[in-house]
Amino acid sequence: MREVLKFYISVVVLILFVVSAQAQIDSRNNSFSIPAVETPNDSTNTIEANPIEPIAPENNQSGLDGLSLPKKNSSQFSLPKKEFSMTDREEFGNPAELYKDRLDKHMNDIKEEMYLGTVGSSVDQHFGEFRTKSKFIYVQYRDYGQQDGDLIRIFVNNEMISPRVLLTNSFKGFVLDLKPGRNAIDFLALNEGYALPNTAHFRILDEDKHVIASDMWALSIDVKATIVIIKE
Repeated sequence: MREVLKFYISVVVLILFVVSAQAQIDSRNNSFSIPAVETPNDSTNTIEANPIEPIAPENNQSGLDGLSLPKKNSSQFSLPKKEFSMTDREEFGNPAELYKDRLDKHMNDIKEEMYLGTVGSSVDQHFGEFRTKSKFIYVQYRDYGQQDGDLIRIFVNNEMISPRVLLTNSFKGFVLDLKPGRNAIDFLALNEGYALPNTAHFRILDEDKHVIASDMWALSIDVKATIVIIKE
């Protein structure tokens, strides 16, 4: 009898539990929501989403913590480009001139060591004035020493008539028509050859080929030998 009573009580409790649970489910399904009231100050209706545009940096743009960033200056730290070289380099206006200077110095050293010549006159030489009644003269010159490549330039009354003449061991020259009065003939030594110095034998002949003047010079470079013929 007692066991039957326990059975019924259990059934009643189970029924009450089921009914209570069903009531809770129904109460959840029957819930309602209160609609939101729109206000004129609602930010969601007044603010429009605009795309963010990037701001271009300015030259005076501040850095972190209010510190100013230095201006970019590409030339401030620019260094001149220089070709790398393992040896010291030296620049010359004309490399050929440097080579020529070294060669000339070397040749002069050889000449001095071999005693190929003596030092010529470093001052202009004047061989005097000579008078003649001839209408023209023969001006002749030659290298009286070793034919070593001596070069001269010839002027008459300060006018260049032969810019470059090679002296040989044979006489050569030109005919000069004399003007009344003074006629100055200048021989300028352009070099000293390979046997120092610039050496020459000159002579002046009248129209009958009589010798008016004859002499020799031994000149350094850029030194002149002058003779004056006066036509009477």
